[in-house]
Amino acid sequence: MLSIAYAMGQGGAAGQGAQSPFSALVPLILMFIIFYFLLIRPQQKKTKEHRQMLTNLKKGDRIITGGGIYGRITGLDETTLTVEIADKVRVKVNRANVAGLAQPAQQTQPAKDNKADKDKSN
Repeated sequence: MLSIAYAMGQGGAAGQGAQSPFSALVPLILMFIIFYFLLIRPQQKKTKEHRQMLTNLKKGDRIITGGGIYGRITGLDETTLTVEIADKVRVKVNRANVAGLAQPAQQTQPAKDNKADKDKSN
């Protein structure tokens, strides 16, 4: 009975000694590379684009703040913007709180198109 326990102990030790220390690091290195390309790099790119957008702001640009307020820039400073959110209603906003440029709404006239289609079908 003693010889069986001794044999089992030897087999486990021999299997662990065969692996090199570098092979244990390969999965960690691969995970870091995957995290870099899927998470870190895109976030750095997005941050760089946002910083560039903040430096290129000018009077007349339509923006949206981090709080969801839409407005038009009427004044600029190094750290603050004066934003007109309604007629004669102006607020000062920190540049860092600008979420992005607001896209102008596309004005389409579907009512005229539908009316023209109805006239053609009759």
